[in-house]
Amino acid sequence: MRDDATKKGKQVEDKEKETEAKTADAEAEKTCESSQSDEADKDETAKEEPAGTAEQDEEPHKSEKPKENSEEEALNAKYLRLMADFQNFKRRTEKEKSDIYAFANEKIISELLNVIDNFERALDAGNAEDSFYKGMEMILKQLQGVLEKAGASEIAALGEEFDPNFHNAVMTEDSDRYESGKVTEVLQKGYVLNNKVIRPSMVKVAK
Repeated sequence: MRDDATKKGKQVEDKEKETEAKTADAEAEKTCESSQSDEADKDETAKEEPAGTAEQDEEPHKSEKPKENSEEEALNAKYLRLMADFQNFKRRTEKEKSDIYAFANEKIISELLNVIDNFERALDAGNAEDSFYKGMEMILKQLQGVLEKAGASEIAALGEEFDPNFHNAVMTEDSDRYESGKVTEVLQKGYVLNNKVIRPSMVKVAK
């Protein structure tokens, strides 16, 4: 009887040990699975994190590009404005210089015109056969040549259509020779200096 009881006790103990061993194995398997799942989650998280970081890194670059483009456009526009201003300044300076060179002698030429007027009046009252007359005529031509070299020239008036830009009408008269509005007589010659009127012609105009 004792042997049977001992055997039964051993059998019960063996079953309990087997149950405990199975339970321990099951728990070990669960622990392994949970650890593997945790590692997998960590790997996925680690993989996702660089992508998010890259997106975060790209966002500042994207925002910086439009800013850089706008600054570059502003600088280009400023450069173009400066270039245009410089070109305008250069043209104005060149024009002023050319005007100075062209009209630097305007005052003295205007004064010489009175001298030429007196020469012409003297010749009109002189004798063309006289040697003195011929000498005066040569001096007058020399003066006129000096004026031409300086850029001064006589305004055409006699028989021309009256032009208030070049002619100064001091009187009108009836004329059978010229049509109405034509210059019939020049009382004082007019001159231009480099296409600028420095003295208009004093004229009579046909009615």
